[in-house]
Amino acid sequence: MKKLMLLLAIAGMMTQVQAQKMKATNAPAAVTTAFNQAHSSVKNVEWKLKDGNNYEGAYKEGSVNMFAIYDASGNLIESKMEIKASALPAPVMSYVKQNYKEDEVKKAFKATDASGTVTYKAKVKDMLLTFDASGTFIKSKKK
Repeated sequence: MKKLMLLLAIAGMMTQVQAQKMKATNAPAAVTTAFNQAHSSVKNVEWKLKDGNNYEGAYKEGSVNMFAIYDASGNLIESKMEIKASALPAPVMSYVKQNYKEDEVKKAFKATDASGTVTYKAKVKDMLLTFDASGTFIKSKKK
């Protein structure tokens, strides 16, 4: 009987935790409307709150992982697609080899902001490195 009560209590807590997680990641109607207008064929999108202000929708186009980041008003901030590290511009790989000698690029992305500017992002260790379209280093951010 004690085990049953314990299991019920744990199940109740898990339900509450999941409910809170869902509330925190629901995107505003303006965001989902803007996304649906731009990506009418996409059916499965997972939303999460990013940096406390913006909403990131993760989805797939074919076998490619895609992401769209919107502000709360539904304005597109950035879209990005996951790419192979080998698709990064050569200067990016040179930068990583020079500054993170023993480490490799864990994930790589090609990002396009709302004005059409392309950047590349590379996750190395616990850092997210950002480069311009030609592969010149712009900034790093601890992840």
